[in-house]
Amino acid sequence: MTRHSGASAALVMGLCALTLTACSTGGFAPSEEQVFAPGVDRSGDAVDGLIVGGRLMDAGEYELALDAYTRAALDHGLSVDVLAGLGSANLALGRLGQSEELLRRAVAKPDASPEVWNNLGVLLLEKGEIGEAQLVLRKAFALDNGASDAIRDNLRKALAKTENAVYDASQQQENYKLVRRGSSDYLIRAIP
Repeated sequence: MTRHSGASAALVMGLCALTLTACSTGGFAPSEEQVFAPGVDRSGDAVDGLIVGGRLMDAGEYELALDAYTRAALDHGLSVDVLAGLGSANLALGRLGQSEELLRRAVAKPDASPEVWNNLGVLLLEKGEIGEAQLVLRKAFALDNGASDAIRDNLRKALAKTENAVYDASQQQENYKLVRRGSSDYLIRAIP
């Protein structure tokens, strides 16, 4: 027997052992203790996309929430809740332009909730539009009758930003000069 035929015989014996092991009761068959995920019941009703979107927003899954709200638009149309959900998901993703357009469309509808107005106010604060943010948050606070702590806190923040931004003419103004250092390095210095 040659050296190659001995290696071949060992390989064949190993494969036979694996095959027989797979056929035994302890092989590759599933045990009775294993847990499997249930299948999808295609005859059942789907969960409302607004509910799914809200749960995903609470879980911090904003991209998935955006998809759920988009699917909800097929069932509900562009209702206040769908527009608000899409706007809030975009706001959480940092897409301020898209969020603003959607939230403005939502508050233009007569049945817009105080929370929608609040979200628009938060967006305007993020954009630095403090005056309009105050007006929007005041509207949200009025619609809510002051019951929501979140709306009240956001209104306080907007009002505080205005108080901090007041120009004080009594402060001494210093003159500054832009000084070039090197080829592309600049420094701002006060002029004595």
